[in-house]
Amino acid sequence: MKLKIIQEFKTFAMRGNVLDMAVGVIIGAAFGKIISSLVADIIMPPIGLILGGIDFTTLSIILKPATLTHPAVSIRYGLFINMIIDFLIISFSIFLLVKAINKVKNKIIEEAKEEIKESEEVVLLREIRDLLKR
Repeated sequence: MKLKIIQEFKTFAMRGNVLDMAVGVIIGAAFGKIISSLVADIIMPPIGLILGGIDFTTLSIILKPATLTHPAVSIRYGLFINMIIDFLIISFSIFLLVKAINKVKNKIIEEAKEEIKESEEVVLLREIRDLLKR
Protein backbone atom coordinates (compact mmCIF):
# COMPACT_ATOMS: atom_id res chain seq x y z
CA MET A 1 0.00 0.00 0.00
CA LYS A 2 2.69 2.50 1.01
CA LEU A 3 4.84 1.63 -2.00
CA LYS A 4 1.92 2.25 -4.36
CA ILE A 5 1.30 5.69 -2.85
CA ILE A 6 4.99 6.54 -3.09
CA GLN A 7 5.07 5.39 -6.72
CA GLU A 8 1.96 7.44 -7.54
CA PHE A 9 3.46 10.50 -5.87
CA LYS A 10 6.73 10.02 -7.77
CA THR A 11 4.80 9.80 -11.06
CA PHE A 12 2.86 12.95 -10.16
CA ALA A 13 5.93 14.91 -9.06
CA MET A 14 7.94 14.01 -12.15
CA ARG A 15 5.33 15.29 -14.60
CA GLY A 16 6.55 18.21 -16.64
CA ASN A 17 3.76 20.52 -15.49
CA VAL A 18 4.59 20.11 -11.81
CA LEU A 19 8.28 20.73 -12.40
CA ASP A 20 7.51 23.73 -14.60
CA MET A 21 5.23 25.12 -11.92
CA ALA A 22 7.90 24.63 -9.23
CA VAL A 23 10.48 26.46 -11.34
CA GLY A 24 7.93 29.22 -11.98
CA VAL A 25 7.23 29.65 -8.28
CA ILE A 26 10.94 29.86 -7.44
CA ILE A 27 11.63 32.36 -10.22
CA GLY A 28 8.51 34.31 -9.24
CA ALA A 29 9.67 34.56 -5.63
CA ALA A 30 13.07 35.82 -6.74
CA PHE A 31 11.41 38.27 -9.15
CA GLY A 32 9.21 39.54 -6.32
CA LYS A 33 12.28 40.25 -4.18
CA ILE A 34 13.90 42.15 -7.03
CA ILE A 35 10.76 44.25 -7.56
CA SER A 36 10.47 44.90 -3.82
CA SER A 37 14.04 46.18 -3.79
CA LEU A 38 13.37 48.27 -6.91
CA VAL A 39 10.39 49.91 -5.25
CA ALA A 40 11.93 50.39 -1.79
CA ASP A 41 15.45 51.35 -2.86
CA ILE A 42 15.06 53.00 -6.28
CA ILE A 43 11.52 54.28 -6.87
CA MET A 44 10.26 55.40 -3.45
CA PRO A 45 13.26 57.55 -2.33
CA PRO A 46 12.91 60.01 -5.27
CA ILE A 47 9.12 60.08 -4.81
CA GLY A 48 9.63 60.80 -1.12
CA LEU A 49 12.15 63.52 -1.98
CA ILE A 50 9.71 65.13 -4.44
CA LEU A 51 7.00 65.06 -1.76
CA GLY A 52 9.18 66.93 0.72
CA GLY A 53 11.66 64.36 2.00
CA ILE A 54 9.11 61.78 3.14
CA ASP A 55 10.42 58.31 4.00
CA PHE A 56 7.49 56.02 3.23
CA THR A 57 8.84 53.22 5.42
CA THR A 58 8.37 55.37 8.51
CA LEU A 59 4.86 56.62 7.74
CA SER A 60 2.52 55.24 10.36
CA ILE A 61 -0.33 56.04 12.70
CA ILE A 62 0.53 55.19 16.30
CA LEU A 63 -2.42 53.60 18.05
CA LYS A 64 -0.62 52.94 21.33
CA PRO A 65 2.79 54.37 22.20
CA ALA A 66 5.64 52.07 23.14
CA THR A 67 6.30 51.35 26.78
CA LEU A 68 9.29 49.84 28.50
CA THR A 69 7.77 46.37 28.23
CA HIS A 70 5.75 46.55 24.97
CA PRO A 71 6.51 47.91 21.51
CA ALA A 72 4.29 50.55 19.94
CA VAL A 73 1.11 49.48 18.19
CA SER A 74 0.86 51.26 14.87
CA ILE A 75 -0.68 51.15 11.42
CA ARG A 76 2.26 51.34 9.02
CA TYR A 77 0.53 52.71 5.94
CA GLY A 78 3.82 53.77 4.31
CA LEU A 79 4.87 50.12 3.98
CA PHE A 80 1.40 49.36 2.64
CA ILE A 81 1.89 52.00 -0.09
CA ASN A 82 5.20 50.31 -0.96
CA MET A 83 3.44 46.94 -1.23
CA ILE A 84 0.75 48.41 -3.51
CA ILE A 85 3.44 49.76 -5.82
CA ASP A 86 5.23 46.36 -5.69
CA PHE A 87 1.99 44.66 -6.70
CA LEU A 88 1.33 47.08 -9.57
CA ILE A 89 4.82 46.69 -11.00
CA ILE A 90 4.80 42.87 -10.65
CA SER A 91 1.33 42.52 -12.15
CA PHE A 92 2.20 44.83 -15.06
CA SER A 93 5.44 42.91 -15.67
CA ILE A 94 3.57 39.59 -15.67
CA PHE A 95 0.98 41.11 -18.03
CA LEU A 96 3.73 42.10 -20.47
CA LEU A 97 5.36 38.67 -20.18
CA VAL A 98 2.10 36.81 -20.81
CA LYS A 99 1.31 39.14 -23.71
CA ALA A 100 4.70 38.41 -25.29
CA ILE A 101 4.34 34.66 -24.74
CA ASN A 102 0.85 34.69 -26.28
CA LYS A 103 2.15 36.62 -29.29
CA VAL A 104 4.89 34.04 -29.89
CA LYS A 105 2.46 31.20 -29.23
CA ASN A 106 -0.08 32.59 -31.71
CA LYS A 107 2.64 33.03 -34.32
CA ILE A 108 3.71 29.40 -33.88
CA ILE A 109 0.09 28.24 -34.14
CA GLU A 110 -0.43 30.27 -37.32
CA GLU A 111 2.73 28.81 -38.84
CA ALA A 112 1.58 25.30 -37.94
CA LYS A 113 -1.82 25.98 -39.53
CA GLU A 114 -0.10 27.18 -42.71
CA GLU A 115 2.02 24.02 -42.80
CA ILE A 116 -1.10 21.90 -42.38
CA LYS A 117 -2.83 23.81 -45.21
CA GLU A 118 0.20 23.37 -47.43
CA SER A 119 0.38 19.68 -46.71
CA GLU A 120 -3.35 19.31 -47.47
CA GLU A 121 -2.78 21.11 -50.76
CA VAL A 122 0.16 18.85 -51.56
CA VAL A 123 -1.94 15.76 -50.85
CA LEU A 124 -4.75 17.07 -53.02
CA LEU A 125 -2.34 17.86 -55.85
CA ARG A 126 -0.83 14.40 -55.61
CA GLU A 127 -4.27 12.83 -55.81
CA ILE A 128 -5.07 14.91 -58.89
CA ARG A 129 -1.76 13.94 -60.46
CA ASP A 130 -2.39 10.27 -59.76
CA LEU A 131 -5.89 10.50 -61.24
CA LEU A 132 -4.54 12.18 -64.37
CA LYS A 133 -1.88 9.46 -64.79
CA ARG A 134 -4.63 6.80 -64.83
